[in-house]
Amino acid sequence: MDAATIDHRVEGLSPAEAMSFLLGEQDGSKACFTCSFQAEDMVVLDFLRKKIPGVPVLFLDTGYHFAKTYEYRDRMAREWSLNLVNVIPKRTVAEQEGELGILYRSNPTQCCQLRKVEPLMAALEPYDMWFTGLRREQSPTRKNLKKVEEHTLPSGKKLLKVSLLADWTWAQVWEQTGARKIEYL
Repeated sequence: MDAATIDHRVEGLSPAEAMSFLLGEQDGSKACFTCSFQAEDMVVLDFLRKKIPGVPVLFLDTGYHFAKTYEYRDRMAREWSLNLVNVIPKRTVAEQEGELGILYRSNPTQCCQLRKVEPLMAALEPYDMWFTGLRREQSPTRKNLKKVEEHTLPSGKKLLKVSLLADWTWAQVWEQTGARKIEYL
């Protein structure tokens, strides 16, 4: 079944129903989740950790996160026994800034490419299914986000990119953080 057909099948399903359909009888060993530890990510992670207890949780450690983000990440990793994988760029912040200057100010696109995109694409190589907390409502560029899309890595490998909350509103996210008793930043 191709990604468009799968997306059509899961579009009207709840996150739990969509996840069950997507994983079927699989154990989820070829799935991962990218997580910035924002509210929507925590809701998805709560669904995932119950279905796939050891799901790799990929955190893009750009070196520019606030101390509170790291503290929250570490606390939740301990409390939820997460399989946390810190995805780091090739260069440290000091090395990059020494060589290229402060890119997040002078060239944010290049900074994002070096500190987020390239490390993420490399980290996704072992997986066949990639869960995200992305939602259509988050930005104009995400308004056409599908719940299931085929994503091609730079190597040519294809995997399913799954955004379980694609059709959720901000109000639904906050409702679920309360209902699931999820602490947030």
